[in-house]
Amino acid sequence: MIYALIGLILGIAVGILTPGIIPKLYAPYFSVALMAGLDTAFGGLRAAMEGDYDNTIFLSGFCVNILLSVFLCYAGIMMNIDFYLIVNLVLGMRIFNNLAIIRRLFLKK
Repeated sequence: MIYALIGLILGIAVGILTPGIIPKLYAPYFSVALMAGLDTAFGGLRAAMEGDYDNTIFLSGFCVNILLSVFLCYAGIMMNIDFYLIVNLVLGMRIFNNLAIIRRLFLKK
């Protein structure tokens, strides 16, 4: 869990300190990858609070979620469908669901 927090802090610091503009072509992929990463992070936090956290499952889930989400985004773009909006919607719903469960677990302690 501490590694996830250190990675988050380092990622935010690097993002703030390095100026960068995401080209319009890559914006859908970046948004989907970011949402998939956040979904996995909040899922890992939820698992840690429930006592079911496993680092192997977390890391494999992180990679698979991002790769699958980006692939779905790519497939949608190839079919001229803005599929990334649907992927972002589903991942957003999962994030809010995990946050609601985390809130309940936090308030029970």
